[in-house]
Amino acid sequence: MDFASLGLHSALLGALSRLAHTAPTAVQQQAIPAALAGKDLLVSSHTGSGKTGAFLLPLLHRMAGDAGERRPRALILTPTRELALQIERAARDYTVELRSTGRRLRTACLIGGAPFGPQLNALAEGSELVIATPGRMLDHMERGRVDLSGVMTLVLDEADRMLDMRRH
Repeated sequence: MDFASLGLHSALLGALSRLAHTAPTAVQQQAIPAALAGKDLLVSSHTGSGKTGAFLLPLLHRMAGDAGERRPRALILTPTRELALQIERAARDYTVELRSTGRRLRTACLIGGAPFGPQLNALAEGSELVIATPGRMLDHMERGRVDLSGVMTLVLDEADRMLDMRRH
Protein backbone atom coordinates (compact mmCIF):
# COMPACT_ATOMS: atom_id res chain seq x y z
CA MET A 1 0.00 0.00 0.00
CA ASP A 2 1.18 3.55 -0.71
CA PHE A 3 -0.09 6.96 0.40
CA ALA A 4 -1.71 7.61 -3.01
CA SER A 5 -4.05 4.66 -2.47
CA LEU A 6 -5.39 6.40 0.65
CA GLY A 7 -6.81 9.22 -1.46
CA LEU A 8 -4.84 12.08 0.06
CA HIS A 9 -4.59 15.51 -1.60
CA SER A 10 -1.92 15.63 -4.32
CA ALA A 11 0.02 18.37 -2.52
CA LEU A 12 0.26 16.18 0.58
CA LEU A 13 1.44 13.29 -1.58
CA GLY A 14 4.13 15.53 -3.05
CA ALA A 15 5.30 16.55 0.41
CA LEU A 16 5.33 12.95 1.61
CA SER A 17 7.44 11.98 -1.38
CA ARG A 18 9.84 14.86 -0.76
CA LEU A 19 10.12 13.75 2.88
CA ALA A 20 10.88 10.19 1.69
CA HIS A 21 7.76 8.79 3.37
CA THR A 22 7.12 6.03 0.87
CA ALA A 23 4.48 3.91 2.57
CA PRO A 24 2.02 4.48 5.40
CA THR A 25 2.72 2.78 8.70
CA ALA A 26 0.25 0.23 10.08
CA VAL A 27 -1.49 2.82 12.26
CA GLN A 28 -1.73 5.22 9.30
CA GLN A 29 -3.19 2.50 7.05
CA GLN A 30 -5.98 1.97 9.57
CA ALA A 31 -6.57 5.51 10.83
CA ILE A 32 -6.33 7.66 7.68
CA PRO A 33 -9.21 6.03 5.72
CA ALA A 34 -11.43 6.08 8.82
CA ALA A 35 -10.62 9.73 9.53
CA LEU A 36 -11.20 10.69 5.88
CA ALA A 37 -14.60 9.01 6.16
CA GLY A 38 -15.42 11.28 9.11
CA LYS A 39 -15.20 8.65 11.82
CA ASP A 40 -14.21 9.43 15.39
CA LEU A 41 -11.02 7.62 16.34
CA LEU A 42 -9.33 6.40 19.48
CA VAL A 43 -5.80 5.34 18.58
CA SER A 44 -3.20 3.80 20.82
CA SER A 45 0.20 2.98 19.40
CA HIS A 46 3.82 3.08 20.49
CA THR A 47 6.17 6.03 19.97
CA GLY A 48 7.52 6.24 16.45
CA SER A 49 4.58 4.39 14.90
CA GLY A 50 3.35 7.32 12.82
CA LYS A 51 0.46 8.49 15.01
CA THR A 52 1.09 12.17 14.19
CA GLY A 53 0.73 11.49 10.47
CA ALA A 54 -2.30 9.29 11.19
CA PHE A 55 -4.28 12.23 12.57
CA LEU A 56 -2.56 15.15 10.84
CA LEU A 57 -2.68 13.96 7.22
CA PRO A 58 -6.48 13.48 7.02
CA LEU A 59 -7.01 16.74 8.89
CA LEU A 60 -4.76 18.60 6.43
CA HIS A 61 -6.41 16.81 3.50
CA ARG A 62 -9.80 18.25 4.48
CA MET A 63 -8.36 21.72 5.01
CA ALA A 64 -6.35 21.68 1.75
CA GLY A 65 -9.45 21.67 -0.41
CA ASP A 66 -10.97 24.69 1.29
CA ALA A 67 -10.41 28.33 0.42
CA GLY A 68 -9.03 29.09 3.86
CA GLU A 69 -10.79 30.30 6.96
CA ARG A 70 -9.91 33.23 9.16
CA ARG A 71 -10.60 31.31 12.37
CA PRO A 72 -9.55 27.98 13.86
CA ARG A 73 -11.13 24.93 12.22
CA ALA A 74 -9.03 22.33 14.00
CA LEU A 75 -7.58 22.18 17.50
CA ILE A 76 -4.86 19.79 18.58
CA LEU A 77 -4.21 19.63 22.33
CA THR A 78 -1.03 18.00 23.54
CA PRO A 79 0.57 17.73 26.98
CA THR A 80 3.97 19.30 26.26
CA ARG A 81 5.32 22.26 24.33
CA GLU A 82 7.93 20.02 22.72
CA LEU A 83 5.24 17.80 21.25
CA ALA A 84 3.19 20.83 20.16
CA LEU A 85 6.22 22.24 18.33
CA GLN A 86 6.89 18.84 16.73
CA ILE A 87 3.30 18.67 15.45
CA GLU A 88 3.48 22.22 14.11
CA ARG A 89 6.72 21.38 12.30
CA ALA A 90 5.10 18.27 10.78
CA ALA A 91 2.09 20.35 9.64
CA ARG A 92 4.43 22.82 7.93
CA ASP A 93 6.43 20.01 6.32
CA TYR A 94 3.28 18.28 5.05
CA THR A 95 1.81 21.48 3.59
CA VAL A 96 4.90 22.93 1.90
CA GLU A 97 3.71 21.66 -1.52
CA LEU A 98 0.28 23.14 -0.86
CA ARG A 99 1.77 26.63 -1.02
CA SER A 100 2.58 26.11 -4.71
CA THR A 101 -1.18 25.84 -5.34
CA GLY A 102 -1.67 29.27 -3.78
CA ARG A 103 -3.09 27.83 -0.57
CA ARG A 104 -1.32 28.70 2.64
CA LEU A 105 -2.45 26.92 5.77
CA ARG A 106 -2.08 29.21 8.77
CA THR A 107 -1.14 27.66 12.11
CA ALA A 108 -0.85 28.94 15.67
CA CYS A 109 1.19 27.11 18.28
CA LEU A 110 0.00 28.17 21.74
CA ILE A 111 2.43 26.92 24.34
CA GLY A 112 3.54 27.93 27.79
CA GLY A 113 7.05 29.27 28.23
CA ALA A 114 6.73 31.28 25.02
CA PRO A 115 5.79 34.96 24.69
CA PHE A 116 2.14 35.82 24.13
CA GLY A 117 2.91 38.37 21.36
CA PRO A 118 3.70 36.00 18.48
CA GLN A 119 0.83 33.75 19.55
CA LEU A 120 -1.60 36.67 19.50
CA ASN A 121 -0.29 37.71 16.08
CA ALA A 122 -0.82 34.19 14.72
CA LEU A 123 -4.39 34.18 16.04
CA ALA A 124 -5.07 37.67 14.68
CA GLU A 125 -3.82 36.65 11.22
CA GLY A 126 -6.49 33.98 11.14
CA SER A 127 -4.95 30.62 12.03
CA GLU A 128 -6.96 27.66 10.81
CA LEU A 129 -5.01 25.06 12.76
CA VAL A 130 -4.30 25.63 16.45
CA ILE A 131 -1.86 23.38 18.26
CA ALA A 132 -1.74 24.03 21.99
CA THR A 133 -0.91 22.86 25.45
CA PRO A 134 -3.96 22.87 27.74
CA GLY A 135 -2.72 25.56 30.14
CA ARG A 136 -1.85 28.07 27.45
CA MET A 137 -5.06 27.29 25.57
CA LEU A 138 -7.03 28.09 28.72
CA ASP A 139 -5.07 31.34 29.14
CA HIS A 140 -6.06 32.47 25.64
CA MET A 141 -9.67 31.35 26.10
CA GLU A 142 -10.05 33.12 29.46
CA ARG A 143 -8.73 36.35 27.91
CA GLY A 144 -11.16 36.01 25.00
CA ARG A 145 -8.36 35.86 22.45
CA VAL A 146 -9.35 32.72 20.61
CA ASP A 147 -12.66 31.86 18.96
CA LEU A 148 -13.22 28.12 18.81
CA SER A 149 -16.75 28.29 17.40
CA GLY A 150 -15.55 27.13 13.97
CA VAL A 151 -13.58 24.11 15.19
CA MET A 152 -14.68 21.01 13.32
CA THR A 153 -11.87 18.66 14.43
CA LEU A 154 -10.45 18.12 17.90
CA VAL A 155 -7.38 15.97 18.47
CA LEU A 156 -6.30 15.05 21.98
CA ASP A 157 -2.77 13.83 21.41
CA GLU A 158 -1.49 11.77 24.33
CA ALA A 159 -4.81 12.25 26.14
CA ASP A 160 -3.83 9.64 28.72
CA ARG A 161 -0.77 11.68 29.64
CA MET A 162 -2.81 14.88 29.97
CA LEU A 163 -5.22 13.09 32.31
CA ASP A 164 -2.32 11.75 34.37
CA MET A 165 -0.88 15.28 34.64
CA ARG A 166 -4.25 16.58 35.89
CA ARG A 167 -4.26 14.07 38.75
CA HIS A 168 -0.91 15.26 40.10
